Order: sequence, then structure tokens, then C-alpha cells
Amino acid sequence: MTKLTQEELDTIKALNEKSRAVTVELGEIELLKIQLIKRRKYAEQYLEDLRSEQESNGKILTEKYGDGTIDLESGEFKPVE
Repeated sequence: MTKLTQEELDTIKALNEKSRAVTVELGEIELLKIQLIKRRKYAEQYLEDLRSEQESNGKILTEKYGDGTIDLESGEFKPVE
């Protein structure tokens, strides 16, 4: 039986540690991907709800004032001519 040198053993241990570190890093990346997918779904639902609310509000204002534009700075409504 032949025994490895300390340098050879240290090299193998260092490579094993690097392998474990990259495995952990890849696992963390996968967890982040899952979180990002979840955040994206929430953001997409929020956007859908927001658009629905904007559409509903637009219908209410159109029924009240008719077709036109609103100056958000002054709050004035200008009807379509």
C-alpha cells in the first residue's frame, strides 16, 4: 500500500471542498429561481388586477363625463370635439 504525499492529499481535499461549494451555489441559484418565478406570478396577477381596475374606472368616468381626456395636473376634463 502506498501513502499519498501531504501535498497530494491537500490538493484532493481542496478540490472536494470546491466541488461542495459549487454544489451549494447551484442549489442556492435554483432556490432563487423558484422565488423569482413566484414573484413574477404575483407581479403578473397584480398587473392584471391593475388593468381591470383601470378599465373599470375608465368606464365609470366615461359614463359620467363622456369621451375625452383628463389633464392629471389640473384635474380638468376636455371632451372630444
